[in-house]
Amino acid sequence: MEPKKLIEDLLGSRARVKILKMLALNEELTISLIIKKAKLNHASATKHLRYLMDVGLVQEKKFGRIKIYRYKLENIKARSFRAFLKIWEEETISSINTNLSHFPRTN
Repeated sequence: MEPKKLIEDLLGSRARVKILKMLALNEELTISLIIKKAKLNHASATKHLRYLMDVGLVQEKKFGRIKIYRYKLENIKARSFRAFLKIWEEETISSINTNLSHFPRTN
């Protein structure tokens, strides 16, 4: 029997969350862009992408030597995570704006 994939495992790695966030917001990225934007080495990025494919959140597409990773919006967990991320990011931006409104403006 395959071990359960827990949310703690999914979100337990900062690098994995970075990759997941990038893909959720961009839908598709090449391995090169993921490595560059997440500031990871190839081996680390590949390991995390493999995990994300295993849990069904990401799909790999190959075009010759080019690998593209696609966020699987058809997966309910992927759609839910993306919705959570948008709510979280929006709330964070609103919170920053609210906190900044307490400071006097300088002209």
